[in-house]
Amino acid sequence: MAETEQQPRSGAPAAGVLGRDELERLIRSERPLVSDWLDLAAQIQPNGFDLTLQAVGRLNRRGILGADDAARVLPEARPIPFEDDGFVTLAPGPYQIIYNEIVDLPYDLMALGRPRSSLCRCGVSIHTAVWDAGYRGRSTSLLVVDNPDGFRVQRNARVMQLVFFSLTGAVGQGYQGAYQGENIAAGH
Repeated sequence: MAETEQQPRSGAPAAGVLGRDELERLIRSERPLVSDWLDLAAQIQPNGFDLTLQAVGRLNRRGILGADDAARVLPEARPIPFEDDGFVTLAPGPYQIIYNEIVDLPYDLMALGRPRSSLCRCGVSIHTAVWDAGYRGRSTSLLVVDNPDGFRVQRNARVMQLVFFSLTGAVGQGYQGAYQGENIAAGH
């Protein structure tokens, strides 16, 4: 079977949100739904899985989105180093973040990401797109600091909850976009 081909994971429930027990079963399977996690007991939730912060970057040029992919120009993200105590201090504004975990969706699951409530209470949000069935990668999201006094966050902090949805059936072709395999070193 080719690297991008996948079959539905057997025993997936009828369409709906996956709960803790099903998530743990899929995470511990031969082809893990989520890998490179830091602390499974802390990250697995009743209705999702908490992703942790690996890196933060400041957007440093304009992005362009055209009617087709050929016109797309993504802004560069200049890495912001963590301080000696493992924290990074962020002024108000937009940032690109990368998670530690690799998500590997079969053709019968998709996911949506939501910021953890503690993040929202700090005046910070995370904006994400849909994780399509068949996607595999270490995702990138937009973190926006709206708090006028800024925000401090520690490397490996749990910042977003990924909620997994079982589809009514497997899609014929999974995600084939430009971000397939993103932020994964060769051979991982």
